[in-house]
Amino acid sequence: MFPVMSASARDALLTACAPLIWGSTYWVTSQWLPPDRPLTAAVCRVLPAGLLLLLWARQWPAAGQWRRVFGLAVLNIAVFQALLFVAAYRLPGGVAAILGATQPLLVLGWAWLLDGQRPAGAVTTAAVLGVAGMAL
Repeated sequence: MFPVMSASARDALLTACAPLIWGSTYWVTSQWLPPDRPLTAAVCRVLPAGLLLLLWARQWPAAGQWRRVFGLAVLNIAVFQALLFVAAYRLPGGVAAILGATQPLLVLGWAWLLDGQRPAGAVTTAAVLGVAGMAL
């Protein structure tokens, strides 16, 4: 895919693609999608990817898996994605970015609370600096 790059540079570039794509949600929502239609926006975001995955896999889910597929679709599209677009319609992009930057801190906190894994000082410092950097 990137033949002239080292493996670590390629990995860093590919890793950077995820937050770029995720962050584009707020811009696309404010510029291109119809206002106040979070379920429509969620379907527009998820349906093309789902259809491409079906084309790639070239098979339908097994007969016994349809209930699970339906449940995941409801949770992903009707709940998670729709609420993401409700937030995108109501929050300024900068506020959403700062809230998103707190996710590593939340994961560190949950890992400590639920699994007893106390985060290293450098990891906590990096997570706090990430939130501060996003706020700046």
